[in-house]
Amino acid sequence: MFKSNLVAVDLDEESSWRKALPDAVELARAFGARLRVATVVRDIGAMLKGAVVAQLYEQLVTQTGDRLKALVKSQVPEELQAQTAVGHGSIYGEILRIANDVAADLIVMASHRPKMKDYLLGANAARVVRHARVSVLIVRE
Repeated sequence: MFKSNLVAVDLDEESSWRKALPDAVELARAFGARLRVATVVRDIGAMLKGAVVAQLYEQLVTQTGDRLKALVKSQVPEELQAQTAVGHGSIYGEILRIANDVAADLIVMASHRPKMKDYLLGANAARVVRHARVSVLIVRE
């Protein structure tokens, strides 16, 4: 059914992967699917100009990639050979771009419980659900 799964995580928010990543692992195992784990670094470089800022931003992207690989190594069984991807810019836009680039047919992501109502999705999760061309599984914390 699903052959290429993308799980989107926020490295600074454990709740974004605590349940979603194990669920994505189990789905990949069940369907014999490829697994890609992605995160997004917000594009602060566009707001701030200058070579020093650009260099610092590139370092941030590199460090984020290293952190993502460490998370995958600690949480995903080696036999799945999960790959990683770091996007930069709009969170939901980059999740959708990466999903398209890797030909994902399922996007897995967590959604926090908004303070106002438990029935609403977080803003980025809602946008991914609305604009994705593939199935999206929202995992509640």
